[in-house]
Amino acid sequence: MPVLDLSDLPAALPPRAPLAGLDLGSKTIGVAVSDTSLTIASPLALIKREKFTKDAATLFALMVGRGAAGLVIGLPVNMDGSEGPRCQSVRAFARHLMRLKDLPIAFWDERLSSAAVNRVLIDQADATRARRAEAVDKMAASWILQGALDRLARQISPSPSPRSGPG
Repeated sequence: MPVLDLSDLPAALPPRAPLAGLDLGSKTIGVAVSDTSLTIASPLALIKREKFTKDAATLFALMVGRGAAGLVIGLPVNMDGSEGPRCQSVRAFARHLMRLKDLPIAFWDERLSSAAVNRVLIDQADATRARRAEAVDKMAASWILQGALDRLARQISPSPSPRSGPG
């Protein structure tokens, strides 16, 4: 199965199957999971990166445990919209996953997700730098997945257009 456009992802899932979201870092992989209605994303786990096959096995075990049948992977696009080496690495990770297991995968532009999560942790939780470092990838995965879920929800039920004039 090729990487899908986000709008095609729900149709590739079994009914009521959650999605997993990934924030791929060089040392860790943040994992989040959605509810079965594809409405709310929650942080799930942090995988310490080792060998790809071990990382993939851990990810697949987490997905099976939560019934997740597809993935939204954060794509670290540059601020100008271009793709650099980090995007290539994320795309390669997705290709390798699909060689191990046929599952629907879509990418989500993750620009500023880690910065937004850090800001929330500083402002809301008053977390120390060490605690933020532990939580940021897992929460960034949730931020990425929630953004994708929100986009999907807008596609399914777009907000009503403003009426012009009296009604």
